Amino acid sequence: MTTTDAAPVRPRTLAQALARPRFLLTAWPWKALFHSGLTAVIGLAAIVVAAPVYVPWALVLGKMASAPWDTMEIGAPATAGFLVGLVMIAGLSPLIALPLAALERRRLPFVSSGSVTSGHRTPPPGLWGWVRTRYTESATWREVAYLFLVMPIGVLVLNVLAWTALLGAVMALAPLLVEERPGTVLSFGPYTAATADQALPLTLLSPLALAVLLYAAGILSQGHALVARALLVGPPREELRAELSEVTESRSRLVNAFEYERSRIERDLHDGAQQRLVALSMDLGLARLDLEESSEAHGHVAAAQAKVNELIEELRHLVRGIHPRVLTDRGLPAALAELADHCPVPTRVDTEVPGRLPAHVEGTAYFVVAEALTNVYKHTEANAATVHASTVRGEEGETLQVEVTDFGSGGADPAKGSGLTGLKDRVAVMGGTMELSSPEGGPTRIRVELPCGPLPPIPGA
Repeated sequence: MTTTDAAPVRPRTLAQALARPRFLLTAWPWKALFHSGLTAVIGLAAIVVAAPVYVPWALVLGKMASAPWDTMEIGAPATAGFLVGLVMIAGLSPLIALPLAALERRRLPFVSSGSVTSGHRTPPPGLWGWVRTRYTESATWREVAYLFLVMPIGVLVLNVLAWTALLGAVMALAPLLVEERPGTVLSFGPYTAATADQALPLTLLSPLALAVLLYAAGILSQGHALVARALLVGPPREELRAELSEVTESRSRLVNAFEYERSRIERDLHDGAQQRLVALSMDLGLARLDLEESSEAHGHVAAAQAKVNELIEELRHLVRGIHPRVLTDRGLPAALAELADHCPVPTRVDTEVPGRLPAHVEGTAYFVVAEALTNVYKHTEANAATVHASTVRGEEGETLQVEVTDFGSGGADPAKGSGLTGLKDRVAVMGGTMELSSPEGGPTRIRVELPCGPLPPIPGA
């Protein structure tokens, strides 16, 4: 029988190496020692560089700590120092924390595995966009917290490494120290050494100090890495992509559900309420035939029939605005032509849409044009309008471009609640874009681009 021994798996992280008995025989202890040495240097440098930020609060706290607790008073100087410190921290600490965090993220893979991303958002162009983005995102203030933590961490690491190294050096050189200076007594707890012979065991035990130093460096580096990863590293890109994909799919499902519900309402109104009103109008007409034209009852029935006819017309307008039958049966060009025919403002329609588009694209384009023409009629003094719709095929697929122009007075502002903001949101949900141009004096132009990609179906619909 032949047996094969599996090769030992090399530790991939400092934490895995620390958990193994062969830790001192790997390169990890020396990597951790180097990393801890840099941590001490960076921590001390942070104390110097960030001094203007924390000194006001340090002075206030020092003054309060030096006074007896029963005589402590929060006077105007302390309040002023606190406010100055608050302003300094809020204004200047991110400027120090951002480059420090970038440096620490570059050091992190030295002792830790996994993705190292900042978690910062991409700011818009310009200095103000950068300032607004950085000072309002949580990633920046986590890095500020790290700035104030790395200072005591650096001091702690420096003390542990320095004292352990000094202890090991004294043990290794103990015989020389007691011989060079007669009368010198080295004391290590209960054990004392006054001669070279007594100091020799210390020299033999000095490698233990080196082992303690390397383990201490490993533990400190691992602890520092955990703090740095918790405060400086954002979600992995894969996780962000997965969340973005989930948001996109859920948004598409909402859009599909909305389109489905809108079609159902249109169908119920068209085939239900509208048909019943038409039947009621016909019954009223028949009832009028049985009445004397000069009678009072004939007048009441005629008035009721007129009101029913007005209600039918209003219902037709409502159905047409929700989802007209012609859009479902004949597509976007015919629906836009019908929409223009019913617009009080003379409207010219020009379409270059060779085939049928996805239902959600046609529905959104129709909704945009309907809302735009309603705004033209209600809010402008335009004497004419044009509608142009065409499809363009690009690298990312087919796109529907819709442009509505009115020759009114212009000056349309989405901030005034004219419905343009909602229109833009509706287009954005479909993954499209909307541009508005409305200078004073006109003309006003709304341009919408809608990608013609498919949407996921509604589960169970």
